[in-house]
Amino acid sequence: MSAAAQGPTDAAMGDTGKTLETEDSAVQDFLQILEEHRKNCERQGKYVEAEIAKNRLEELRQHEENRRREAMRSRQIAERLGVEEAHMLEFQQFNALWDKRMAEFEQKSADLEEAMKERHGTELMEYIRNAQSEPLRKPKFSKELLNLRKIQQTLAKQKEYAEAHKIKLKADNLEAFELEKMRNQHQMRLSNVVEKFKAKQTAELQALRKRIQTGREEQKKQRQLDLERLLQRYQNVKSELESQQNIERIRAEKFMNYHLSSQKSSTSPKANRQNSAGSLPQ
Repeated sequence: MSAAAQGPTDAAMGDTGKTLETEDSAVQDFLQILEEHRKNCERQGKYVEAEIAKNRLEELRQHEENRRREAMRSRQIAERLGVEEAHMLEFQQFNALWDKRMAEFEQKSADLEEAMKERHGTELMEYIRNAQSEPLRKPKFSKELLNLRKIQQTLAKQKEYAEAHKIKLKADNLEAFELEKMRNQHQMRLSNVVEKFKAKQTAELQALRKRIQTGREEQKKQRQLDLERLLQRYQNVKSELESQQNIERIRAEKFMNYHLSSQKSSTSPKANRQNSAGSLPQ
């Protein structure tokens, strides 16, 4: 605690007194006139009037002290309300700024995801088109089919056409079966490569969404940090104001007590007897 807060130094009382006297000069002038009236009544032996003036002085001083306390209290309340209003305005601006920033982030994230989906659709169509345009592999028939064709040719050369025809039908059926099997295998390979391509695109989209989520969490974390700084700044300002107002109340209270005790001592019976004794002829 500073020396100014520990006791009513001359500088502290002087500054506070000047402020109070400046604000309430009219009241002080009236109190001074009333004090002079009390002294005149005392000197003239008008003790009843002097008692009335003394009581009136005490009432006015007490009223003035209460009025000053209330004025200071009202002003300090206004100062605290000003800090609260400034904080609320800053808080509203903070939320508006961060809401806008996060909305822009979400919009940009949605645009990025939509653009990737459109690109993936175009790339997939192109990939399927290219895959389907690839020619079928040269058929590789089974040994059984190749052997039947040799038998067919041999029988035909031997002019055994009836047997050759039977073998040809059997070979044709087997060839159709094997060709169909090859086409199915080719279609399966095509489906597999397309599925792999789709899986690659899905992984890319999931990676984008993960980056977006990471960015979203970072935005929330930064907002929380900024909010904590804002609240801490408000608490610091509020604590500083409360400390200053407490010091002001202490100084004002000590000044008023000091000023009141000085005025009371000047009107105490002991002081009056000393003043009367000093005025007796030697």
